[in-house]
Amino acid sequence: MYTRLSKIALVWAVAFFATLAAFSNVADYGSNFTVIGHVLKMDTTFPDNNGMWRAIEAAWVHHLVFYLIIFIEAAVAVYCWLGGFYLYKSRHDLVQFRQAKKLAILGLTLGILLWLVGFMAIGGEWFLMWQSQVANGQQAAFRLVVIMSVILIYLIQPDEEKSI
Repeated sequence: MYTRLSKIALVWAVAFFATLAAFSNVADYGSNFTVIGHVLKMDTTFPDNNGMWRAIEAAWVHHLVFYLIIFIEAAVAVYCWLGGFYLYKSRHDLVQFRQAKKLAILGLTLGILLWLVGFMAIGGEWFLMWQSQVANGQQAAFRLVVIMSVILIYLIQPDEEKSI
C-alpha cells in the first residue's frame, strides 16, 4: 500500500508543479513571454552565428508558441491531478490501480515531451538557446525530464499484491 501511496503522491507532485508553471506563465505573462521572444528571435545567442536564419521575428508566432506551452502545462496538470485521483480512488484494488494509471502515464509523458522536445530539442538545439546567457532553460528542462521520467518508470512498475 505504501508503494501505491508514494506513486500517487509523486504524480500529484508533478500535477502541482505543472499547475504552478501554467499559473506563473499566465499571471506574469509579460516576463515569461519575453523569454520566449528571446529564444525565438535568437537575439541573445552568439553574435553572427550561422543559425540565425532560423530566427522568428513575428510576435504573433511568439504568442502562439507561448499559448501552446501554457496549454500543454495545463494539460499535464489536469492529467496528473485526475490520474492521481483515480489512482487514489482505486488504491485498495490491485487490478483497478493498474488500470487507473492511464491518465497519470499520459500526463507524465506529455510533460516529458514538452520539456524534452519543446525546450531541449526545439528551443535548445533548433533555436540555439544553449548559446544564451539570458534565455536558457535547458538545465531546468533537463531536470524536469529526468524527474518525470523516473516517476513514470516507477509508476509503471508492478505493484505489490497485498494491500494493508
